[in-house]
Amino acid sequence: MNAIIWPAGYLPGTTENFASNEVIVAGLSAAQVWPWLAIAPRWPEYYANSANIRFYDGKGPELAAGARFYFETFGFPVEAEVTEYVPPVAGEPGRVAWHGWAGEGETRLDVHHAWLVEDLEGGRVRILTQETQKGKPAADLAKAQPNPMINGHQAWLDGLVSAARKA
Repeated sequence: MNAIIWPAGYLPGTTENFASNEVIVAGLSAAQVWPWLAIAPRWPEYYANSANIRFYDGKGPELAAGARFYFETFGFPVEAEVTEYVPPVAGEPGRVAWHGWAGEGETRLDVHHAWLVEDLEGGRVRILTQETQKGKPAADLAKAQPNPMINGHQAWLDGLVSAARKA
């Protein structure tokens, strides 16, 4: 199975917080899942923890390398820039990642949120999402019980699978 590609400074275990969630489900393909992830304004349709998605510079609604966008999640107004965007093709996984940031100074939060969507043998698809976070808000999130990042991202995965199945 494939792995997330981490940029310098965001390697898991070297930042204040890290969350990893994954599902492997039968009866779906990467091609069926991808549009529900890649077209960001669809997120609120299946993931209640996302809102007010908008793009800058006439981009969107589909994510693309270098695209700047804004959304709200986990109580944070997040500015983001897509750093990786590779749709899935036969034998190769889909990859999308963005650098997101919110706040300033002591309240600054920086994240690298990455997704991998890959077909597996037997008519299965694997969806992996991982996020590393830097800053005091990230350190606070890492201590929270239950873990809001793990729970929130699991809800995102579950909603993504459900939306793809219904389509």
